[in-house]
Amino acid sequence: MSESNTPPLPPVAIPESLRRQLEAFRRHLWRVKVFEAFAAGVVGLLVSFLLVYGLDRIWVTPALVRLAILIGGTSLFAVFAPFWLHRWVWRHRREAQLARLIARRFPGLGDRLLGVIELQNQREDADSLSPRLRAAAMEVVAAEAGRRSLDDALPPPRQRRWALALLVLTGGVAAVLTLTPRAGINAFKRWLMPLSDTERYTFTRLENPLGYLAVPYGEAFEVSLRLSKDSEQHPGAASGRYGLQPPVHADNDGNTYHFSFPGQQDPGTVVFRIGDARHDLKVEPLQRPSVKAVTASVTPPAYLSIPEQTVDLSNGVLSTVEGSRVRIKLTTNRALANATFGPTRALLATEAGAGKHAAATGAAGDAAATGDAAAAGDSPPPYTPLTGTLTPRECDSVTPDFEIGKVAFEIPFAWTDQYGLAGEAGFRLRVDALADAAPTCYLQGIERQKVMLPEETLDFEVLAEDDFGIKLAGIEWSGEFTKPSADAPAKGEMKLVEGASQQQRVSRPAAFSPKAFGIMPQKITLRGFAEDYFPERPRVYSEAVTIFVLTRDEHAQLLKSQFDRVITELEDLERREEGQFDETQRLDELTGDDLQKEENRKRLAAQELAETETNRRMDDLTARTEQLMKDAARNGEIDKATLKKMAESLKSMQELGKQDMPKVQGKMADAQEQSNTPEKTSKDVDQAKDEQAKVVEKMKEAIDKANDANRRMEAGTFINRLKKAATEEEAVAGSLIEAFTSLLGNRPSENDPKDARCIKEANRQQTDTAGDVRWIQEDLGHYFARTEKDVFKQIFDEMRESKIDVGMEDVRNRLRDNHAYFATEGAKQWAGKLTEWAKKLEGEMKKDQQGGGGDGGGASPEDDDFEFMLRVMKMIQSEQDLRARTRALEQFHRALPPVPKPAAAPKP
Repeated sequence: MSESNTPPLPPVAIPESLRRQLEAFRRHLWRVKVFEAFAAGVVGLLVSFLLVYGLDRIWVTPALVRLAILIGGTSLFAVFAPFWLHRWVWRHRREAQLARLIARRFPGLGDRLLGVIELQNQREDADSLSPRLRAAAMEVVAAEAGRRSLDDALPPPRQRRWALALLVLTGGVAAVLTLTPRAGINAFKRWLMPLSDTERYTFTRLENPLGYLAVPYGEAFEVSLRLSKDSEQHPGAASGRYGLQPPVHADNDGNTYHFSFPGQQDPGTVVFRIGDARHDLKVEPLQRPSVKAVTASVTPPAYLSIPEQTVDLSNGVLSTVEGSRVRIKLTTNRALANATFGPTRALLATEAGAGKHAAATGAAGDAAATGDAAAAGDSPPPYTPLTGTLTPRECDSVTPDFEIGKVAFEIPFAWTDQYGLAGEAGFRLRVDALADAAPTCYLQGIERQKVMLPEETLDFEVLAEDDFGIKLAGIEWSGEFTKPSADAPAKGEMKLVEGASQQQRVSRPAAFSPKAFGIMPQKITLRGFAEDYFPERPRVYSEAVTIFVLTRDEHAQLLKSQFDRVITELEDLERREEGQFDETQRLDELTGDDLQKEENRKRLAAQELAETETNRRMDDLTARTEQLMKDAARNGEIDKATLKKMAESLKSMQELGKQDMPKVQGKMADAQEQSNTPEKTSKDVDQAKDEQAKVVEKMKEAIDKANDANRRMEAGTFINRLKKAATEEEAVAGSLIEAFTSLLGNRPSENDPKDARCIKEANRQQTDTAGDVRWIQEDLGHYFARTEKDVFKQIFDEMRESKIDVGMEDVRNRLRDNHAYFATEGAKQWAGKLTEWAKKLEGEMKKDQQGGGGDGGGASPEDDDFEFMLRVMKMIQSEQDLRARTRALEQFHRALPPVPKPAAAPKP
């Protein structure tokens, strides 16, 4: 057989002793290195735990730092242990790897062991290597290795040091958990879960410390920290530092530390150190919450029918009627956490009426007000204080509704915002309880006394005011006869405003026309009235206006009296003008040079001023005469000849006031010019004298015309006076006829009080009429003496021969004795006699007027023009009166209540 076909020899195993020795070496190596890896991992964990525990005792270890420590501690297990095991276990699992490790300590032995291990794996055939030789070599190496301890070839052992470190650290951890179990468990949680929000445990523990605090801007503030009941340490002092400012120290006061910090303006953080506890408090200085606006929703009492109103209380005072319901709203610059009001304080009358000062900030304290009340001796009114909380709605806070009584009171408010800042102290509102006062009523544009004819109309204005609304306003009138009359006196009213809720002031025009309202001549008392909404309050009336509604006869007598005064004033004005004319003549006698001297200039100025005053008085007198002319034309009882004379006199007065007197005044002013030459001044004074002479002459002519008209009016007045006396006698008779049934057969003491009053009034009227008749008789005698007209002498003689004064006195005596029948007959007799004389005088005057003064001539064109003008003026007056009465009737009609419509008849 050839050499190439020889099979390889089987491998030769190393000696059993050597194999066992290498396995023992490997086990020992693995045991040591595995222990070292495990010990290192546990030491890393224990060190990281103790590091977290230690750091937490000093400061609040951040989560990232704790995470880094945990990663570093677990890295010995997660990184170092696998590396260590791979190096010493995985890389030393074979005999060759072990031989190389032994070679580091014993190079020769290690190389031989490596050679033996390599021999056992060779596959040479028998020719190239003898098995006996390999076995012998292995035995030699095994014998040499057997003589040595392979443990000496192990790396330097560290297991004892790791074991000691592990023992020490384990003891430290055990001590931590035993001595400070809470801190240890807390540190373990924070170490094991570094990213959790587990709070650091401190031996000094605080009870619910704040992390944020809002403080008043620029004001000193205090922070109190209290130790928790489970705090293990109770340090005697603590410190707090605001930013970089000097620290503030506080002592332990009953487990509480009170820190006082100065006012701050910038946000910052206060770091508190109490034992091992550190607490950071963020501080933000804020302005205190303030009130931006205060409003009140006021619901007046139901009887006022006024809807809810919103009132601005920027002045700090709310004035509202008693019985109102009020709801107050505070609008602040920040949302509020809570707000309260009360307890309210009642105000005395002196406090409530001291003025409308702002009751918000800075109001007087309760103690001071109480002291004032005690000093004044005033007993406080009965009052129940109010208190409660406001309902916050963002920046608005609203009180509950409360009712206003009869007592004014003051409401204090307090509030805290969402940051815990209290509002400004001393904020108060004053609530004035107003009584619903009675309304007031005025009549404007009318005199307190007025004389008028029935067909005239008075236009005026009714003004009513009330603090909480006028319900009704109008006018009311009541009549009173000034002489006995069988007619009922006038009485009525006219509503002008009705249901004017919330109108505190109403003004309505009113028209009062006696003829439109069916009022005959009498004395009328006219008043305005007003009603408000206060339940069961009576009407409030204005000051009364007395209106005398006259007959035409009475009106004519009144006009005669007024015309007498006009003539008197006109005569006085004429005498004044004559005196001024005398002075002007004296000035005219001076030369031009003398007139320009200072003293004479003053005389000229005085003359100008006097002429101005005379002109003013003439204008006033002209206006009065013009009104008198209109009233005389309206009367209708004054003849046209009298009116013509009055018109002529009025025309002269108008020319004097508008043309003649201003010329005199102008010339006087021209004479005082500084630029005048002496000749010019002398000429101006001379012209002023000439114009003033014309003025004096025209004034005399106006007086003559006025006197002529007055004489004719006086003659017509006798007719009216006689008619008036006759009417009064008829009124006496008429009043007695009405009472005949109850008066006849009675003694005066047996009369009913009403009948006794009727007799008394008739007696008074009879006395007054008798006196008027005596004056008429005396005036007739004087008038005849001035005019020598026969008709006046004839009537005068008839009155004297009739002994009317004695007869009228007899009527009065019969009234006194309750002889009603005889008194009535006597009154009727004298009434007829007076009427007869009046008609006789009236007929004679008409003949005189128609005869043109006795010359038998016809009416002149001038008379025709005046009569036409007079008729036109009367037509205009009649039309104006008719329109005014129509307006009054329309106003009266609107004031009447609506007539209910009749119900519709049922259908069959």
